[in-house]
Amino acid sequence: MASTTELKVNLPLGLSESEAKLLLAIKLYEVGKAFLGQAAKLAGFSKRTFMEILGQYHIPIFAYSPEELRQELGL
Repeated sequence: MASTTELKVNLPLGLSESEAKLLLAIKLYEVGKAFLGQAAKLAGFSKRTFMEILGQYHIPIFAYSPEELRQELGL
């Protein structure tokens, strides 16, 4: 069973709590420390909306290596 921990951080001026949660969620997803659904929930968005946000930050949703992509496409 997953456990949770509360984290308290003094945010820089101009960075809201919601922005900080979003940026943390994006980074956790990007480095593979959170699944898409987990990151979306942390950021307070649906999976679909979070995927759109990932696109805005140029974070790929699918991380295929060139060889895996060739195999997937049957090339």
